[in-house]
Amino acid sequence: MAQPKNKRRRKRRGTQGGRIDTNGRRSKPRTREEARARARSGGGSRSTAKKKDLPPTWKSAAIRGAGAAVIFVLILLVLFKRPVGVSLAFGAFMLVFYIPTGYYIDLTMWRKRERQRIRDREGR
Repeated sequence: MAQPKNKRRRKRRGTQGGRIDTNGRRSKPRTREEARARARSGGGSRSTAKKKDLPPTWKSAAIRGAGAAVIFVLILLVLFKRPVGVSLAFGAFMLVFYIPTGYYIDLTMWRKRERQRIRDREGR
């Protein structure tokens, strides 16, 4: 197979203003000390940690409640062989019940994590 004539070049990483970020994001650490520091800091679980830090929303509670209500309706229809109208009525009731219940359970758990986080910061 023929060799390419030109050598491959790395992409020029920089802004339009000419600034080049030399210590930007790298997939591999350059030194052993950098690798150890990254391993101690927790490495790649940043996105899940950020998501847990956010307070609960009504939208997330509504999505979870709708999913649970749909599963409830399907169980009533398939396993218990209830009529469609009765199953949908129970599903609507469960939706109205699940949304606020899920939101307030999430809020309680989030407040508990926040208190723990504040205690950890003060303890340092």
